[in-house]
Amino acid sequence: MAGIYIHIPFCKSRCIYCDYFTSIYEVEMDQYVHSCCIEIKLRKTELSHNKIKTIYFGGGTPSRLHRFHFEKIFETIHSNYKIDSQAEITIEANPDDLSQGYIDMLRELPLNRISIGVQSFDDHELQFLSRRHNSQTAIDSVKYCQEKGFDNISIDLMYGLPNQTLEIWQSNLDKARQLNIQHISAYHLIYEDKTRLYSLLKSGEVKPVDEDCSLEMFEMLISTLKKDGFIHYEVSNFAKDGFVSQHNSSYWKGVKYIGLGPSAHSFDGEHRWWNVSSIPKYIKGISNGKPDLEKEDIDLAKKYNEFLITGLRTMWGIDVDVLKTKFENDKYEYFFKYAEKYFNLNYLVIDKTKVTLSHKGIFIVDGIVSDLMIV
Repeated sequence: MAGIYIHIPFCKSRCIYCDYFTSIYEVEMDQYVHSCCIEIKLRKTELSHNKIKTIYFGGGTPSRLHRFHFEKIFETIHSNYKIDSQAEITIEANPDDLSQGYIDMLRELPLNRISIGVQSFDDHELQFLSRRHNSQTAIDSVKYCQEKGFDNISIDLMYGLPNQTLEIWQSNLDKARQLNIQHISAYHLIYEDKTRLYSLLKSGEVKPVDEDCSLEMFEMLISTLKKDGFIHYEVSNFAKDGFVSQHNSSYWKGVKYIGLGPSAHSFDGEHRWWNVSSIPKYIKGISNGKPDLEKEDIDLAKKYNEFLITGLRTMWGIDVDVLKTKFENDKYEYFFKYAEKYFNLNYLVIDKTKVTLSHKGIFIVDGIVSDLMIV
């Protein structure tokens, strides 16, 4: 099993909180897609012994691509990789791009899952975040996708926004539930360095919500979606039965994947590498047959840390037998030495060979993982 991630770095405008590598200069799009297809061919041997189980168009805003862009990419992928007949193929999309005509076009492609960047159903919050859509557009986009036959739909939501009240957050959750979708990803707002939002924070123009309010919003998120039949399978991700994101789950389970496009990361179990975060440099490297990238080896300590970081965030937890056989004995002992207090406080639980977070452990997962990591 393996996955392919395709980074589409183009956005019509930049959101106030975003620190991903993106560009608003869509004039480069045709040349970029051409270079991406060359990279697909250059790297076809990397996963030659694996069936591709997931393909994910992320961004940026993949819904800025045109039909002929998608067709060219899909044709190149299918010519160079072995694609599983049941592969999960996802596109991220902005609500305002999802006209009925655009969705008709998407339905004629191999795509079978769509992730819509809603973020909020409150128009004031959407304006603050510099989103291009309003609440009604978000609702309509989901309904259009359902009417056109998409039956695996995810939406993104954000909480912990400045001036966001518990009532606003509950309203957002209620509106999401009413849409009868299969998956919700909900993220707490982060003030990333070098974003406009971070500048507003530093200048005192906005203030973050306090920690108690953040925790209450997280509790509301969990309890509300649980009542509606969602499975809380990763700290920030919730799915109806049978609709867990296979692509994201592969990251947490250590499955091999390649990342195509500028800034995209790849992983083969022993190494991690990533393309340069520049469209001109990316295109130049690809045209010369030598992708501009950086690479790092993953030593045993890093593997141990990643095993914890990815495993403990999920409902699958970490397998103690794997911990014992995959890593040196001292790391196995290190884990239980520093995990003991969390078992005693019922933040971590062990069932046979599986260690998972308890309900209250979810609320301090970052602190727990930090204590268990090898620095």
